[in-house]
Amino acid sequence: MSARRIAGVDEAGRGPLAGPVAVAAVILDPRRPIPGLGDSKALSPARREALEPLIRERALAWQLELVSAAEIDRLNILRATLEGMARVVRALVPCAEHALIDGNRLPPGLPCPGQTLVRGDALEPAIMAASILAKVGRDRWMCELELRHPGYGFAVHKGYPTPEHLHALRMLGPCDQHRRSFAPVRACLAPELPHV
Repeated sequence: MSARRIAGVDEAGRGPLAGPVAVAAVILDPRRPIPGLGDSKALSPARREALEPLIRERALAWQLELVSAAEIDRLNILRATLEGMARVVRALVPCAEHALIDGNRLPPGLPCPGQTLVRGDALEPAIMAASILAKVGRDRWMCELELRHPGYGFAVHKGYPTPEHLHALRMLGPCDQHRRSFAPVRACLAPELPHV
């Protein structure tokens, strides 16, 4: 590809019942390679934590955004993710000349030409870097959420629908960080009183 500043874009956290979806964009610097990049899901937590500061330090540009549960509920998870992806690309300085989006949906509102790449987080180093920033950033946020909302186990399951999380959701009810548009959360909301 002839474009010089290529942004890799990825997300973490589309499937959880609670917390934000994290989206990241990274423009790598070919003069400052980062050995060991890979799909964040295939890397150990320790390896992701070691790579994350290297990406921030060596990339030409990077941007991370947490799209809130409220925005997810308002737009739906797909639209909220795509909107977050467009925002992080628009925020890059220097700006991207081309965006490579992990997946098969191109976000509307990109400030540059873009293309999708299915399984891009296993194929394209810039997308790998974005996947690591998104995963590490979201995991940290969920550990902080555990301190604000103890009892749900957010630091362990990161909001995913594990048996432990579903049990806590039934016992405690949803907190303000649960995605009310997701069926397991909706099922735990108090039923509305019939209108008289």
